[in-house]
Order: sequence, then structure tokens, then C-alpha cells
Amino acid sequence: MDFELSPAQKELQARARALAETHMAPRAAEIDRSEAYPWDHVERLRAVGMLGMTIPKELGGAGLGYLEAALVIEEMAKHCGASARIVVETNMGAIGAILKYGSPAQRKLAADLVLSGDKPAICITEPGAGSAATEMTTRADKRGDIYVLNGRKHWITGGGVSRLHLVFARVFDERGAEQGIGGFILVRHPQLNTPRGLIIGKREPALGLRGIPETELIFENLEVPADMLLMPQRGLRHGFGELMDAYNGQRIGAATVALGLAQGAYEKAVSYANRREQFGRPIGGFQLTQEKLANMALELGKGQLLALHLGRMKDDGRLRAEQVSFGKLNNVREALRIAREARTILGANGITLEYPVIRHANNLESVLTYEGTSEIHTLVLGKALTGLDAFS
Repeated sequence: MDFELSPAQKELQARARALAETHMAPRAAEIDRSEAYPWDHVERLRAVGMLGMTIPKELGGAGLGYLEAALVIEEMAKHCGASARIVVETNMGAIGAILKYGSPAQRKLAADLVLSGDKPAICITEPGAGSAATEMTTRADKRGDIYVLNGRKHWITGGGVSRLHLVFARVFDERGAEQGIGGFILVRHPQLNTPRGLIIGKREPALGLRGIPETELIFENLEVPADMLLMPQRGLRHGFGELMDAYNGQRIGAATVALGLAQGAYEKAVSYANRREQFGRPIGGFQLTQEKLANMALELGKGQLLALHLGRMKDDGRLRAEQVSFGKLNNVREALRIAREARTILGANGITLEYPVIRHANNLESVLTYEGTSEIHTLVLGKALTGLDAFS
């Protein structure tokens, strides 16, 4: 389904597809096995302008929208989940929040880093504060023209490789009075020297999206200039929800990554079913196999329309949080079903690393959790439908 894409959008989609098939696909399995961050993929994406596509032209970007970013993300995810995740976080999430709420200097700093090939890290989750983000304990205390950060963040995507970080913390003024939750722009130096007070903790031995490190970040009296505090429009006291809008952008990315991973599993299942023979004919000619493929195609088509529609609504400024939850919940749930059905078509080959299906399925298990669990998105929808808050 092309969703009435413009000629320019179709051309971008075709370029992304060619890049993913030619350069990302051959290395994807090795990246997964080795857990190596795909710097070569980053450079290829940077060279063709697919990092920072949503950055305005006056800051050096292409000035494109979330819809265009979603087209690229889907093509990358068909072959390499790590590359897709990099495209998400260089076009959505932290960079989106900084572009929307940052000062001119903050916007320029962030744009330059992303366009040079850096994948921003958004730092919200803590060991004791996952879905309940407002229960975070990391704090920033004002000391003249600096803030002093202390605390611990967990499951930080890109920890150890990212230079640009958006760190969420409870903000206290010089009298010790809490001002609210704010986001601090933290930059590691060009040679990836670690600022004093920032400790990069252990890397989690994850089994999904293994090319992107998930690490712990520890702040011990880390000094951050006061002008690196990102100020939402409503101020710190009431602006946390505005800053969390960055997550809504990334959730569109998650819904699209899920779609692309499922598409990759489906396409491999179709080609395998047409080639694999049993009982004297290709297994794609059997009714049960065709039923599986038909159901996959139905859900892929619906999920694709939904992901692109969310991107368009975001670009139009009319996207609500519950609509993002609708898309993330639906696309990840259906993508997992598609990957599991695709695995059954490949039989025992479906669990080997010779084929990408099990890798896509494992990646989807990561997508199921990040950018909001299915339980949280279900409750967001429930509140929107009933007006009753089930979170507390």
C-alpha cells in the first residue's frame, strides 16, 4: 500500500529500500552475533541524508516530516533492526524534544551532533522507575550557573556510543525546593571522553536489537551548565508532559520498526514457501500455508496504513497520546504474531541464524517493551475510552 505517497516520498522510500538491501542486509546477522555497533551503517545513512531528516533546513537538515522518517525506518527494519533503531533516534525522540523546546544554541548543538552521525540517547528509565517515570529519583541541584546531577539511569539505548544525551531529573533550586522534572542536555566530548561524574555502567546482555548497547548510566556530582536545561513551554512545574512528548515521537518509530521487522519475516516466509517442496510440491501451494500468508498480509497492510497515518498526523500537529498508544500496541502485537507464524512456515530452519526470521522475532521482543509496555498502552487507551484513570 502506498498511502497516496508523493513522487518525492516514493523516491525516498526506493532509495532507502535499495540501501537496506545492498548494504544493511548482508551485515545484519553478523551485527547481531557480535553485538557490534554498526558504525559503517551510520556512516552510510549519514552520507545519504537519512540521519536528521526531520531537522529543519536552516539547521542543516532536510526539513522532512515523521511520515518520511517512517518510510525509511520501515525499509531498514526489514533487514536490520539496529539500523532502523538508529534512524528512529536520529529523527525522533530526544532530537524532537530539543528541536521543539530548545533555545537556538541548544537546537544548533543537537542538530550538528546528529547530522555528524551521532545517535542521541534519551535517559528516563531508572532501576526503580520504568513505566512510572515520575517516580524517578535522579536529581539536579542548582549551584550558581551549574546543576549538579546525582542518580542512576537504566536501559539507556546507545549508552557508551552516544555523544548527545537528554537526561531527565528532578530539579531543585539553590534553596533545595523542588521545581519539577526537567531534561538536561549532556554532551560527551568528540573523542568520547567521559565527563567527570559520568560513569558508564554495565551493558545488558540483551537478546534483541543486539547491535545497539543498552547500558546503565551513573551520575556522581556531574556538573552540567545551567543553560543546558531544556525548558518546556509551561515551565518545569507543569511541563513534564510536554517533554515526554518526545516519547510519543519515538513510539511512532517503534510502531514502524515493528512493522518493518514483521515485513522482513513475512517476505522470507513467502519466498521460502514457494521454494520449499514437500509431498511433491511447494508448501506455498497448501491451504494452511496460504491461510497463514494471507493473514499476515492483511495485518501488514493495516499496520502500514496505521503507521504512516500516525506519521502524517504528527506532522500536522494533531496527534494525541492515545492515538500513539493505539499504533504502538497494535503494530507490535500483530508483528509478533506475524513473526511467529513466519517461523512455523520455515519449520526447523525458522530457528536458525541462517535465516532472519528468528532474529526479527527476537528484535520484536525488545520492541514490545521499549517506548512503553503493552500494558501501559492498554491503560492509556482504556482511560481515553472511559475517562477513568487505572494507573493509580
